[in-house]
Amino acid sequence: MSNPPHATEAGKTFLGHPRGLFMLFFAEMWERFSYYGMRALLVLYLTKHWLFSDGDASMVYGAYTALVYITPVIGGYLADKYLGQRKAVLYGAVLLVIGHFLMGFEGSGDQGSPAMNAFWLALAFIIVGSGFLKANISVMVGQLYPRTDVRRDGAYTIFYMGINLGAFLGSLLCGYLGETYGWKYGFGAAGVGMLLGLIVFVVGKPLLEGNGESSNPVKLRERVAGIPFEWTLYLLGIAIVAACWWMVQNQQIVGWALGIFGAILLLYVVALAVFKLPYGSFEAAPRMAFSLFLLGGAAVVASLAVILITAGALPVLIWLAIGGLILAIGIVVHQFVIKRDEVRDRIFAAMILMIGSVLFWALFEQAGSSLNLYTDRYVDRNMLGWEVPASMFQSINAMYIILLAPFFAMLWTWLGKRGLEPSAPAKFGLAMIQLGFGFLVLVAGAAGVATGNMTPVLFIFLIYLLHTTGELCLSPVGLSAMNRLAPAHLASLIMGCWFFASATGNFVAGLIAAATGSEAASGEDAAQQVVLDVYSTVGWVAVAVGVGFILVSPLIRKLMHLDTLKDDEVPGQAELAEPAAGGIDPTGQRRV
Repeated sequence: MSNPPHATEAGKTFLGHPRGLFMLFFAEMWERFSYYGMRALLVLYLTKHWLFSDGDASMVYGAYTALVYITPVIGGYLADKYLGQRKAVLYGAVLLVIGHFLMGFEGSGDQGSPAMNAFWLALAFIIVGSGFLKANISVMVGQLYPRTDVRRDGAYTIFYMGINLGAFLGSLLCGYLGETYGWKYGFGAAGVGMLLGLIVFVVGKPLLEGNGESSNPVKLRERVAGIPFEWTLYLLGIAIVAACWWMVQNQQIVGWALGIFGAILLLYVVALAVFKLPYGSFEAAPRMAFSLFLLGGAAVVASLAVILITAGALPVLIWLAIGGLILAIGIVVHQFVIKRDEVRDRIFAAMILMIGSVLFWALFEQAGSSLNLYTDRYVDRNMLGWEVPASMFQSINAMYIILLAPFFAMLWTWLGKRGLEPSAPAKFGLAMIQLGFGFLVLVAGAAGVATGNMTPVLFIFLIYLLHTTGELCLSPVGLSAMNRLAPAHLASLIMGCWFFASATGNFVAGLIAAATGSEAASGEDAAQQVVLDVYSTVGWVAVAVGVGFILVSPLIRKLMHLDTLKDDEVPGQAELAEPAAGGIDPTGQRRV
């Protein structure tokens, strides 16, 4: 019997990895070129061109970056349920091209001009485009490997290096063009980069070997109101663009959405892990326990919603939330005692890692807001007789990752072969410690010069070095852990939850920058010392949390059950009459 057409491609590798990895590498590289090129300019553009206050600019930045990480939950769900990862990424790339080119309409700087609305609309397109692309392209990397393949962490590190090659080039080129020749040239360059990413993804489709296709192609062809269901989903995406256009202008709404939707999402994932997966369905789960869990969860969500929207914490609401939380946790603990389930345990391990990532990103993402403004105002940026634009320093983090990612990939492999590799939770702890030390080094460097003098640029390079080594211990490892710990049919949802945790961290980063690194700390009338005091505090907090993570890492590792992890069967092979229904030759590698 002859193999499917793509089967002849399945065994071909480059540098020991499937060739599709490198196609995804280049597609994501150009997408990140556009995103980070725009990100490097955003806060400076808001404060210098649109004349936003530091506080307002930081809140816009926090709301925007938070929404960029929230929308993958929606994009991941639609990809899992209907579109498949490939079509979701393609649609997201189209929206991103539109958004980045809209950023080129800079206008006169009058906040009442039509160009201001074009700016908000551009952010909305980029937010939704990222939602469809971000979680799903990461999942496609995992689909190229069996779940137990030792190359997975290395593959994600290579992929992450591609992200940062794009970020490095984007921050340098777009930052230089934007601050030197005009904002529209910097944003225009970002749009060209995204267009190149779209072209690479379309041309490189055969290298995916059938991965990432829809699990329900018949449903996509069904007609709803006279149009294919697939196009209904694309129209839904446009409706989400309109919603984001409104929310990014009303940043408080984003905070409400994070709190309320985050609580609902957490409730849903815990319900899946505790009741649906162990018992096969919600209907088969113990009715009393499930009902009490939902009652407790509903009390928490309702109380939280009223507190956030009314900005008032009445004692009755606080006690209602506490009571609901105790009830829900009690039911979960009871289920852990009476029924063992390894899939459930892995999802809980993933959620613990997500919680740790919130603090990491809340502090790490000061780079684009308060640290960006600090560099612009308080750092001696004169290098070889040229005052380097502040936005270009955003490329340092990416430069370090390009240099260090291969080393970390080899390090984990070398340690893994000798049984010495730290567990994912331990790596998270190491990441936190290095993040904290980065802030403390900058504080020490600024304190070492005379009062009123500019901070030596060396310490900007040092803070980014320590933050980068921390990031390499957390982000690619976290991506790999999410994909490995999640059941195949929930892969994009769990990856979306990972990005939702990042969204929460990004919004908190905006709050920190607005409260301390902006008018109160980074504004022209504020003392530089206020910023340094805040950085000292968060630095020590990060170190303490990191030590705590290392201490509890054996318990989290036990929940991961790595010793019994198995590859999934090919999706669709049992249900359909075609052996290749899962999208890849089942006689070779398995799709996850």
